[in-house]
Amino acid sequence: MSKPILTFEDFVKRILKIVFWALLILPFIAIPVYYLLYAELHLPTDLFALATVKPFSFISWQLGLISTEPFKTLFALSVFPGFSFVAIYGTIFMGWVERKITAKVQLRTGPMYAGKVEGILQNFADFFKLLFKEMVIPNGVDTAIFVAIPFALMAVAGALISLVPLSPTIYIADPSVGAILVFAILGFSPLIVLLAGWASNSKYPFLGGLRALHQMVAYEIPMILSLLGAVLLSGTLYLAPAPCSQPCTPGPSIVTAQSNIWFIFLLPLGAIVFFIGSLAELERIPFDLPEADSELVAGWQTEYTSMLFGTFQLANFSRMYVLAGLFTTFFLGGWLGPAPVPGVAWFLIKTTIVMIAMMLPRSILPRVRIDMLLRAGWVKLLALAFLNIFIAMVLVSLGVV
Repeated sequence: MSKPILTFEDFVKRILKIVFWALLILPFIAIPVYYLLYAELHLPTDLFALATVKPFSFISWQLGLISTEPFKTLFALSVFPGFSFVAIYGTIFMGWVERKITAKVQLRTGPMYAGKVEGILQNFADFFKLLFKEMVIPNGVDTAIFVAIPFALMAVAGALISLVPLSPTIYIADPSVGAILVFAILGFSPLIVLLAGWASNSKYPFLGGLRALHQMVAYEIPMILSLLGAVLLSGTLYLAPAPCSQPCTPGPSIVTAQSNIWFIFLLPLGAIVFFIGSLAELERIPFDLPEADSELVAGWQTEYTSMLFGTFQLANFSRMYVLAGLFTTFFLGGWLGPAPVPGVAWFLIKTTIVMIAMMLPRSILPRVRIDMLLRAGWVKLLALAFLNIFIAMVLVSLGVV
């Protein structure tokens, strides 16, 4: 029986031990299998000979392989600008930024010990803690749905990540109806959250799921309508420039339509509605009624533990990055900025500022009552969203854009 892992040092030793034996045994399996395939499939290049005789040529071959399909798409999905990038930037780094900002506003120090600089590795420590905690599945839950819900929410976040363009060329997908797909994917969140509360078979999660359903429906409709103004002004549903065969001029997009003036200056009401709706979609203070800790413990997430709970946190911070990125795309000119700075840098700077703005209400605002919250969504924000569409139609008819 193997020795139990009790400390982080034990964990590192176990990982190193697994890596050592894998590296020791793998060549004895991989080399015969490769040469069997080499003979059967008549591969054009002997990679093992290339790796041992000409290592630099082997490295250049690997780099060239990444630039071809399907490896190029797989790299974009898994590394940049896909899952790994969002997990590190949106969850690890910006999660640490939120904890430090909240602490400073409340005259505290925040994380200090994990990492030599201001506790910058605290979120890594929390990740490893959740990774090795016991995963408890309560009696009476609908196990299949209960376990699938965190990954379903992560899938929604991943689908939205694929639509956010970081530059004219750096994106995962650029469908011709990109703006409509954003609306469609956002609509899955209320159903997933309600299922999480229902599958838990517990009062607190179910009440939290019902609250989340009412809140998300009340705020998603104005939030989606707020984006229609930007679609009207740009005259396209493309988020990034429409792809074309070379040589040609890329088609218009919502971002390139803001080359003269950002839409936040033409449609400030739409930007405000989308920002407030994003806070409600993310269930952030003052819209945290679905997981009100003083009333519902953690709302629809109450029964989740270990990495099932950690997956929720990853999905929530990923969705925050996505909604901030969409705000940047629709209202702040996306990657547009002074030429000496790369477009990706401008996009990340703007998105980071929007994410920090989303974090600040947590430190300074109280939770609102549910009747006030629903009335604001169905009455005030919905009216502002329709007014924003009317303003966009007037601007289009006047030829302002």
